[in-house]
Amino acid sequence: MTDDGHDGHDGHDGYDGPAEIVDGDTVVPVTVTLRGQFDPISGKYHWYGRVAAAAEVAALVADGARRVALRTPHAEVATSLSDVDPWGRPRVEGFGATPFLVRDDAG
Repeated sequence: MTDDGHDGHDGHDGYDGPAEIVDGDTVVPVTVTLRGQFDPISGKYHWYGRVAAAAEVAALVADGARRVALRTPHAEVATSLSDVDPWGRPRVEGFGATPFLVRDDAG
């Protein structure tokens, strides 16, 4: 991964590293793996990823706190915790604003 938060693989933007899940006054430190890409058909930027398994995150999901904010060193965006995989990692995703820097390949 480069210093700007991109991992440089598969032509997609992304971020791997520390983040926080924010649910009201509750802030849970987590580790995330995020990727994103512009969808030319919809005209929107789609980002997605997984939150590393953690007891505090599992408790949020179990308590029904599905709509949360995801905060990284780059930005904070609204998302939801969904689709928990067999390893206990919930999925996060969004369209538009991203919680990581997006490459500008135009120049």
